[in-house]
Amino acid sequence: MEILPAIDIRGGKCVRLRQGDYGQETVFGDDPTEMALRWAEGGAQRLHLVDLDGAKAGKPVNHEVVKKIVDAVSVPCQMGGGIRDEAAIQLMLDDIGIDRVIVGTQALKDPQWFKEMVQRYPQRLALGLDARDSKVATEGWLDVSETSALDLAKEYVGVDLAAVIYTNIANDGMMQGVDEATIQDMIQLTELGLPVIASGGVTTLKDVSRLGEVHQQHPRLMGAIIGRALYEGTIEVPAAIAATNL
Repeated sequence: MEILPAIDIRGGKCVRLRQGDYGQETVFGDDPTEMALRWAEGGAQRLHLVDLDGAKAGKPVNHEVVKKIVDAVSVPCQMGGGIRDEAAIQLMLDDIGIDRVIVGTQALKDPQWFKEMVQRYPQRLALGLDARDSKVATEGWLDVSETSALDLAKEYVGVDLAAVIYTNIANDGMMQGVDEATIQDMIQLTELGLPVIASGGVTTLKDVSRLGEVHQQHPRLMGAIIGRALYEGTIEVPAAIAATNL
């Protein structure tokens, strides 16, 4: 199971939000590239980048910062935030050199368009499934829809997705752990045959070990994104990798 350190970029800086709230921001570094190198040198197999300004604006904003990260590290990077059309997908994959692009809002609004994009870019697109109480949130988490996360995911069974990144935004940045209801949601996604990456709430090595246990039973749970816990030092990358291999 892959460990993916998260680098959230806002105003060119490395930040973390609580529950996606732009009013609850902590700046952890002025140089996201430096942070990326730190996590890669710690053994991370892949980095998870988020353009927070892009998520709000509906188009990539911090792509020059993202390009610096991609050029600096030797591990693949996935990136989301503001990817709403094919031009943004092409920019990230072809010009910036992102390995995997994450689409959330537009996949909910126009599933047919997203399926066409996945056919055009097989194994290069991930579905960003952000949920609160198992309902899908969009527009940089500013709106919560009435659509069930599992119902949306069912639209993409059999489609050549790179991953479904499932985030419970109630947990994200709160340092409260990954709750069992969220784990059950992720298990249901794997049982649909979807490749899943866990995101939001990973706080201690116990959380990582629990996800590792789920991975043993449900190998389609293929990764875990860790954010604030790395920045606040409650988890170190090498220890997290070791905890998935127990």
